[in-house]
Amino acid sequence: MAAFSKTPIHISIFLLSLCILSLSSLSWSSSTGSNLERQNDDYEKWVSWNVENHKKKTRTTWETNQGMVTAGHRKRSSRSLVDSKLRKAELRRVRMCVSQDGNCDFTSIREAIDAIPLNNTKRVILDIKPGLYREKIVVPLAKPFITFMGDSQNPPTITGNDTASTIGDDGRALTTFHSATVAINSDYFVAMNVIFENTVPHVTGTLGEQAVALRISGNKAAFYNCTFYGYQDTLYDHKGLHYFKNCFIQGSVDFIFGYGRSLYETCYLNSIATKVASMTAQKRTNTSLSSGFSFKDSTVTGSGLLYLGRAWGDRSRVIFSYTFMDKVVLSQGWNDWGDQNRERSVYYGEYKCSGPGANATGRVQWARLLSDHEAKPFIRTHYIDGDAWIPSQLPQ
Repeated sequence: MAAFSKTPIHISIFLLSLCILSLSSLSWSSSTGSNLERQNDDYEKWVSWNVENHKKKTRTTWETNQGMVTAGHRKRSSRSLVDSKLRKAELRRVRMCVSQDGNCDFTSIREAIDAIPLNNTKRVILDIKPGLYREKIVVPLAKPFITFMGDSQNPPTITGNDTASTIGDDGRALTTFHSATVAINSDYFVAMNVIFENTVPHVTGTLGEQAVALRISGNKAAFYNCTFYGYQDTLYDHKGLHYFKNCFIQGSVDFIFGYGRSLYETCYLNSIATKVASMTAQKRTNTSLSSGFSFKDSTVTGSGLLYLGRAWGDRSRVIFSYTFMDKVVLSQGWNDWGDQNRERSVYYGEYKCSGPGANATGRVQWARLLSDHEAKPFIRTHYIDGDAWIPSQLPQ
């Protein structure tokens, strides 16, 4: 598999526009401290840098893919470089404040979400003040374009303790899917500087302990500087196109799992396993399913012994590139989940990784040490119908 899809490349850095149009022209309320003002100033600089960078990349890529210039006239692209729904939503943005002390529009995150109308067409930024929010949150499918925004110096924590075996209001077990402290079903979701947590510990040998901190099931979602705390099944990267930047993700068993097609960049992946566990469980089940996990410039460390991934699906795809791997990573690297037939169809790879756990002697033969040609499509490019997404990188 050379790429996640065969669709033509039309560059659309939708995640950038999510944040640019949401935040660039907004001012903080008078009650916001000087720390948040500095944070906003830094963000404005980042936005300006990315705008110019995006213009250069878009112009160059457009000309390359559309045949350059013929007789002084550019060929018109058959598809827009900007998501029209997103553009309209950002032009009608609104902001609301959430604080438990009663000094904002709402005292809980759920109240704020309930106030957003169904079939929402506006970018709604929830400015969530510091605090411990003991809430179970579900963002409905019909409420897209929502942003959770926290303080980078003192981020809010959204915490819960449901498991797959917890009995729900209907008298039945919740299952893993509904165990999430925060569940995002809508598209175009963004979170910045927020901690998502599920506090239920994993006890080896027991059943029904899947305890999700966050489930993301919507398309075109982004998480910046967020933290995900849990044990078994911390982050349910369920489905859709997702981007994680500068995030801390902690767990013990399969703590990043799902069907998602996601890029994890400069993330810190921390195992708290007591014995042997797997970090990822990617579930691509057939060749027509566009999904896979790509980890770039990240760090893998922690306790116990750790497989980089195990094949939940027959066609699972996971790539690690330019990533530091501590000694917790097992020399075999990967696990077939007890089905040797999957060794012939999964795509697991490592590219220019470092550290005592990287590319160790004894790696299983079906996990590839990728060449430049094999690794390039997985590292930064993820395709979707109508456009391609290559997130701009934060300035160093």
